[in-house]
Amino acid sequence: MKRQAGGRIALCILALAPLCSSPALAIDARIRSQLQKLTPEERLEQRCDIEAMDKISDAKGGFRPDKVIAYAFGDPKLDGTTIKTKGAVFRSGGEWYRLSYKCEGTADRLEVNAFKYRIGDVVPRKDWAAHYLYD
Repeated sequence: MKRQAGGRIALCILALAPLCSSPALAIDARIRSQLQKLTPEERLEQRCDIEAMDKISDAKGGFRPDKVIAYAFGDPKLDGTTIKTKGAVFRSGGEWYRLSYKCEGTADRLEVNAFKYRIGDVVPRKDWAAHYLYD
């Protein structure tokens, strides 16, 4: 997936993501508006990253993710309205953790129909620079 186009919008969306705090994660009008400016592929990736943050926050383990990157350890696989990634990461409490997920979106890629994920190990600090991870 192209990482340059929509990058600023994507960052803006992730900055607004904490505002989506309802259990069903119904995105608000501001986030919906920003998502609609992205290509369908970028929209699905960003929407699924928001869903990942919500699900991880609700899970046992006390995680409070503030960032998800779907492509840190490998490019996601996109098939229509489904995205799978084994190379994702999320940041919580100043640490990065490996993440894999499968996310099925709606036709407009603004809502999530199904989401499965698995949290992996902490990413050692010595590996951060190689994967463009930061404090």
